Amino acid sequence: MTPFDLDPRLARDSDLVAHLDLCQLRLSRDARWPWLILIPERNAVSETFDLPPDEQATLSDEANRVAAALKRVTGATKINIGALGNIVRQLHVHVVARTEGDVNWPGPIWGFGTAQAWDKAERDDFLHRLTESLT
Repeated sequence: MTPFDLDPRLARDSDLVAHLDLCQLRLSRDARWPWLILIPERNAVSETFDLPPDEQATLSDEANRVAAALKRVTGATKINIGALGNIVRQLHVHVVARTEGDVNWPGPIWGFGTAQAWDKAERDDFLHRLTESLT
C-alpha cells in the first residue's frame, strides 16, 4: 500500500488530533474559531465522489460525529461543514464552530484577518474535551 501523502499546506496549518477509520482529524492552528479538518487518508482524491461508495458513507459518518462532538464541546450557534478545495486540491472537509459574536459572525472565516495561535493550555483543554466527546 502506498503511504499517505498529506498536502504540505494542510500539514503546515493544522495539527494531528486522531486517526479515525478513514480520516485524519486535524485541528486548525487558527484559534479564532474551533476549526477541525477531516482528511481522508487516500492519495489522488480531490472530490467526495472520487471515493468508493462505502468510503463516502464513512466520510459522512465521521463528519457528522465530529460536528456533533464539536457542537457539544463549544455550544456553538452553528456548525459549518464544507469541502471547498479551490486552493488545496487534496480532499479535506472543514468542520467549524461558529458563535454569534465571534470575530467575523456571520461572515465567512476564509480570508478574514490574521490567524491567531492557540494558547497551549486552552488548546490542550479543548482537545481533551473534544476527544472525550468523540468516544
